[in-house]
Amino acid sequence: MISALYTKTGKLGIRKYPLYRRAFQAAYASSAQAKPRVPLVIGIRREDKNRWERRVALTPSHVKRLIKETGARVLVQPSNTRIFNNASFERVGAKIEEDLSKADAILGIKEVPIDKLIPNKTYLIFSHTHKGQAYNMPSLQAFLDKNIRLIDYELMTDPASGKRLVLFGTYAGYAGMIDGLHGLGQRLLALGYNSPLIHMGQAHVYPNLECVSTKLQHVGDIISDQGLPDAFAPMVFTFTGSGNVTRGARSIFDKLPHENITVEQLPEIIKDRYNPRFKNRLMALQVNAKDYAERINGGGYDRAEYREFPDRYRSVFAQKIAPYTTMLINGIYWETKYPRLMTTKDLADIQRRRDLRSRMLAIADISCDIGGSLEFMSHASTIDSPFFYVDAVNSAEHKDIEKPGVQINSIDNLPTELPFEASKHFGDSLYPYAKALAMGNLEDTVLSNAVVCQNGKLESPHRHLEKDLAKAQGIRVADTRRKPSNSLDEARSLAYQYPNTQATLLDISDHASLAKNVKDSDVVVSLVPAPLHPQIAEAAISNGKHMVTASYISDNMARLNERAKDASVSIINEIGLDPGIDHCSAMKIIDEAKARGAKVKSFISWCGGLVAPENSSNQLGYKFSWSPRGVMTAGLNPAKFKINQQLREIPSGALFANKFGSVPLYPGFAFEGLANRDSLQYADIYGLRLEDMDTMFRGTLRFQGYSEILDGLLKLGFLDLDSGTAVKHRTPFQFLASTIGLNPEECDRSKVAEILAERLNATASGPLVARLLSAFEEFGMLDPNQQNISAPTALDALSQILQSSLKFKPGERDMVCLFHEFGIEEPDNTYNVQTSSLVAYGDSESGETAMARTVGVPAAIATRLLLEGKVQTRGVLRPTIPEIYQPLLERLGHMGMHFMETSRNGAHNSLQQKMAWN
Repeated sequence: MISALYTKTGKLGIRKYPLYRRAFQAAYASSAQAKPRVPLVIGIRREDKNRWERRVALTPSHVKRLIKETGARVLVQPSNTRIFNNASFERVGAKIEEDLSKADAILGIKEVPIDKLIPNKTYLIFSHTHKGQAYNMPSLQAFLDKNIRLIDYELMTDPASGKRLVLFGTYAGYAGMIDGLHGLGQRLLALGYNSPLIHMGQAHVYPNLECVSTKLQHVGDIISDQGLPDAFAPMVFTFTGSGNVTRGARSIFDKLPHENITVEQLPEIIKDRYNPRFKNRLMALQVNAKDYAERINGGGYDRAEYREFPDRYRSVFAQKIAPYTTMLINGIYWETKYPRLMTTKDLADIQRRRDLRSRMLAIADISCDIGGSLEFMSHASTIDSPFFYVDAVNSAEHKDIEKPGVQINSIDNLPTELPFEASKHFGDSLYPYAKALAMGNLEDTVLSNAVVCQNGKLESPHRHLEKDLAKAQGIRVADTRRKPSNSLDEARSLAYQYPNTQATLLDISDHASLAKNVKDSDVVVSLVPAPLHPQIAEAAISNGKHMVTASYISDNMARLNERAKDASVSIINEIGLDPGIDHCSAMKIIDEAKARGAKVKSFISWCGGLVAPENSSNQLGYKFSWSPRGVMTAGLNPAKFKINQQLREIPSGALFANKFGSVPLYPGFAFEGLANRDSLQYADIYGLRLEDMDTMFRGTLRFQGYSEILDGLLKLGFLDLDSGTAVKHRTPFQFLASTIGLNPEECDRSKVAEILAERLNATASGPLVARLLSAFEEFGMLDPNQQNISAPTALDALSQILQSSLKFKPGERDMVCLFHEFGIEEPDNTYNVQTSSLVAYGDSESGETAMARTVGVPAAIATRLLLEGKVQTRGVLRPTIPEIYQPLLERLGHMGMHFMETSRNGAHNSLQQKMAWN
């Protein structure tokens, strides 16, 4: 369990922190008239959440006024991407300063990375913490631990009306509508229709709103003169919501030729679709809950009842409004207690109707409520990739503008597309309170009501967040040795055993459900089959969540690197055993060698998940603590490596026949080994020059005799992945007979031995045939009374058999062995052979396997490092960088997983001189 993410610094003392003395004297003096207030030093931070974030809390004109009216000093962090350049702030008297530690109060827009929070300051930002957002609880804990006063813009409200005073909402509406028009124009063209909307660009291409107005006037003139495509008339734009977002969207839309209509007019308008008046104008439909919320048991809509008892209502938007809508502009505030505006089924029903092919073409979901009022809105899009398409009929989501599906624009930081006016508007609303802050007037009602925490404590209106902070404190990893289940009840009973643990049923192909679960998480830990990781990573990136997985980085995962960086997301891959802590221990030695000017000339790495020797009494010398299919298909991979200055390649299917017959790591273990995939790529991954190395090799350990059995099974056809080898309702005995070409009626032990000898070019009484017969007997394949099996291929059938026959029994345990050897040429030209090794055993009493521990614990530690803000590198990562591998190895040591390191002089001590390769 993690009891605390950070160390408490204690309350802030005036004497201890002289830079803060003036601010706290002003705020907490017993007599407000005791001394005149001394202006604070105000800092304006550089936004760094992503490269598109160009907004600023106060513009140069606001800063000029602030300095003039208060005498405050203003420090501005330099930025090359901010909409106002550094010189514009310098000209009005601000100082460009990277270090904001001299500032008393720091103003920003988006969340601040934990490692960049400066203790004992006042921060004004959108912190996204006051609703208990789980993903930002580590940040809130950091504000407390670093003794920071946090003032959240979202809480700056009018004391009388409760309305927010400092916000960007209108600009989200502006940008969302502009982007929506741009997207619809592109979509119409993809469907084969030119339209005036094709001339609309995305919001960020316009220098300011005046340029947008000019473009809208131009597009409007074309609509009036040339008209809209007849196939889509009338073009109905439906607006939901009545707040700032929708008002902003309408102010953009209303600059185009349009006619306002009502829900009641929709059927007649569609019947009269060929009326010329629809050719040169758009239709604007504003709807509210009364237009689509229908009482389930009959009766009229009652606003008060709907708000208090929304479960008494259902949405008929899909039946009453959507079939007439060309583009939906969604700006409603939605909570889970309310019925959804549209479900995925609703959308599918509309898309199935041929008569509605010109309807529901596009959605500008400005509210960007993932899996919310629109169930099928699965993730936030980005300014770089603003649109995706949902084909609900085929349960498909894609980005091909020419394929079927409703176009969805769901950018979650729309105002930054209009950074100039958005910053000016925001600064205008913030200025009175920035001025009060600069004068040390922290008693200002708006400011004081917006304080989330100070003096290391949550303010009383936010004490309820303590339970949310507590939820973020714990991480548990357990190996239950239970069969995986899709039963939610079974999962819940398991989760009940551990604190802060919940179970949910999740279908990864359900994009909306996946996105919602990801959004509600702090960090995503993906332990699903490897091909599914990129899909989960897409959701993590879209929702700005870090992610951990133990699997290799696939090509599809690697392609997400730049997107992850842009979203300021870290996706730590290969953080199990192999790959995982093998990277960590290797990079520690390699980086240490480089630091002293040495060169790594040879790298040999062996790793194996094995059965403990005392439980290895079967012909394979192996038992399965993970998928037999994965074990056997790994043996079908090709391999490449370099050994003793020779490049070697083993083709697919030849690995078992080209084993290393003896791997002398320890005298007490009779190991053999198999080359592990492409070893050569790891020279680059580990920062080594392959051309300067004698040996670059990674391999998998097994006990001697393993490869001989697997090679025999391969040659006999038991590892065939061809669909023509499918097994349907046969016993293992029948499967054996059909695979080796025998009639089951004639299949006795001697006949099997005869066929094996013939197929393997061996003698029926020889050791290979004898071992295979014993193996088949251990597998239960010589017993005609076993239960039937069915499988898509021969390999899958054998996997089922091995899963049952070679599983761990009560009281048995597994073993993990990891061994690195480095041949290092020292600066004085001596040759040093260093090793780093780990041997771990499972616990036969608890049933916890060494494999579960060495895969699960590193992944848990990596998750904790992300929660603690210790990993600042962004993108698709391996644990080959010091900020990951150093603390991870240290914490593994604290948990009893220590790497043993040795050093010997002379190349003659190297494994490359001793390994026997067939």
